[in-house]
Amino acid sequence: MVLTKNPYYDSETYPSEGEAGDEAAGLLQDAGKPLPLIEQVVFSLEKETIPYWNKFLQGYYDASGISSDSFDQAVQVSVGGEAAVTDEMQAQGISLSTSVSTSTMYTGFNWLDATVGGNSERATKLRRAIAIAVDFEEFVSIFANGRGISAHSPIPPGLFGYREGCDGVNRYVYDCVDGEARRKPIEEAKRLLAEAGYPGGVDAKTKQPLVIHLDTTANGVGNKSRLDWLRKQFDKLGVQLDVRSTDYNRFQDKIRRGDTQMFYFGWNADYPDPENFLFLLHGAQAKVGKGGENAANYANPEYDRLFEQMKNMENGPERQAIIDRMLEILRRDSPWLWGFHPKNYVLQHDWLHNVKPNVMANNKLKYWRVDAERRDELRREWNQPVRWPLWLGAASLLLFGWWMRRVLRQREERR
Repeated sequence: MVLTKNPYYDSETYPSEGEAGDEAAGLLQDAGKPLPLIEQVVFSLEKETIPYWNKFLQGYYDASGISSDSFDQAVQVSVGGEAAVTDEMQAQGISLSTSVSTSTMYTGFNWLDATVGGNSERATKLRRAIAIAVDFEEFVSIFANGRGISAHSPIPPGLFGYREGCDGVNRYVYDCVDGEARRKPIEEAKRLLAEAGYPGGVDAKTKQPLVIHLDTTANGVGNKSRLDWLRKQFDKLGVQLDVRSTDYNRFQDKIRRGDTQMFYFGWNADYPDPENFLFLLHGAQAKVGKGGENAANYANPEYDRLFEQMKNMENGPERQAIIDRMLEILRRDSPWLWGFHPKNYVLQHDWLHNVKPNVMANNKLKYWRVDAERRDELRREWNQPVRWPLWLGAASLLLFGWWMRRVLRQREERR
C-alpha cells in the first residue's frame, strides 16, 4: 500500500512549540516546515515475523515492533526494570521508544453469580482473595516480556484521573513500600478466603471444594501455558479453576445472558477520557437486560450516582476528587481482577526522525522525516554481497573437472 503526498496540500506546518524536553530531543528541528515531510510512504505485508525482522535489521524497514522471539536480541532490561536496546542494536543506530497503551486487560466477575457476585461480605472477601493471589506482575514478566504494568483501576496511565505513586495504589491488593506498590502476601489472601467461608479452598458449610469457572475463547496451543499459569495462581489458595473454552460467538452469547462466573476481557480507549473506562462498570450499561458494555453487570448505587455527576465535567480538582471516590468504591468491591495495561515497544533506525510515542494519535506520519541518503548508505554497507561462496563453488567445480579429466585419461590409457 503506497501513500503519496498531495502536492496541493498547504494547510499545516510543523509545530514550533512542544512539551518539556522536545527541543533537546531534536523534535523541533523542522519547526515551521510544511507538512507532510515525507513524499511517499510504502506499507508492505509480511506474512512471517522472521523475514520481517531480518529485513528491518538490513535497513529495508524504517521502524519495527518486537515479537517475543526477537525480544532478547533487541532489548535488555536493567535491574531497575528500565528497558533499553542491546549493544548489537545500539551499534546499528537503532533506538527504542516505549509507551503504555490506553488499554486495560482484565478478568471480570459476574455480579449476578451466586458465588462470586454481589456486594455481600462473603463474596467481596472471596474476590479480594483471588485478586491478591493472581500475580499479574509475574504474568507480564513471563508472557509479555515485561511489556506492561499492573493495573490498580480501569484507568490507564496518561489519562486524567490516573494517579502516580502511592496515591494510585489499590490498597486492598497492594501495600505501598518505599513509594512502590508491593503485592500483599499470599497469607493475607488465605485469611480473606477463610473469612469468606472457604478455609483452604473448601466450603465450610457443604465441605465441598470451591470450584470457580472461567469462560474464555483462548483454546489454541499457545494459550495453554497461560491457562496453566492461571490455574496455579488459584492453586495457591486451594481453589480449583475450571476453564471453559468456547468459540467467540458462544462466548458473547454467554456474556449477554450472564451465564458466566469469570471471564477474560479487554478494552481499548475510544477517546482519551476516564469516562471511556469508568462507564464499563456503570450499572445502567450492564450487559444483561440492557445490552451495554458493563460485562460484569456490576451495580453500585453510589458509584452510579458519582458516574453521572462526573461524566460530562471538565477536567479539574473537583472531577479528580469524584474519580478518586469512584475508584475507591471499585477497589473495595473488586468487580474485576484489574489485570494490566500493555506497553508498546517500537524500534526505529537513526535515519527516521520526529517519532514521538502517542497511542491515541493516528496522524503521526505527517510529522516524520526520513534521511534517505543516510538510509541508502547504511543499506549498502549492511548488505554487501557475500562472494566467497561463489569463488568456493567455482574452485570446487574446477577441481572436480580436473579430477574427472584425470580419471577418464587413466581409463583410456588402460584400454
